[in-house]
This record gives sequence, structure tokens and C-alpha cells, in this order.
Amino acid sequence: MAVPKRKTSKARQRSRSANWKLETPGLAECPRCHQPKRPHHMCPNCGYYRGREVKEVE
Repeated sequence: MAVPKRKTSKARQRSRSANWKLETPGLAECPRCHQPKRPHHMCPNCGYYRGREVKEVE
């Protein structure tokens, strides 16, 4: 089994963990109501997906 020969420095350890960050989800515009929605998902505002009504929204 591989065992490290030297201690990992704090700088190396922290620079590696600095790349774990949250990203904002990509948004697309609904072609029907022009509100932002997640791509490949039903629009939460009007309830349509790919030109068909999937869910009734009041």
C-alpha cells in the first residue's frame, strides 16, 4: 500500500481544496413566458416543457 514519504504542506492542501466551490446553475429562457428556467426541465412559471403543458400552474 502506498504511504506518503513527506507531510503535505498546508499551502498544497489548501490550494487543492480551494477548487471545491459551488457554481451557479445555468439558466435558459422559457420560450413561452420568457422567465428563467433550468435547461431540460419544465418551466416552474408556466408548466410547459417542449411546447406541451406538463403541469397545470395557477
